[in-house]
Amino acid sequence: MKFEHLQNLISDSLGIEKEKITLEADLIADLGADSLDAAELVMSIEDVFEVEVSDEEAQKFKTVGEIWQFIVDKKNL
Repeated sequence: MKFEHLQNLISDSLGIEKEKITLEADLIADLGADSLDAAELVMSIEDVFEVEVSDEEAQKFKTVGEIWQFIVDKKNL
């Protein structure tokens, strides 16, 4: 499992260039995600990475790095 998989998923979900998706990128400020985008992204992450994300956990996601760390921790990578 590579960070590139998450980059591709976010790029496809938000319709933005993959190069803009860094670990430091803020989902709202840098990538322009709104609450609907975030909800759809969480569902995609659950499907693609085969993890469960609670509503409480999803609300904590502010940066791409936080999402990636969540996936790494859940998958024991």
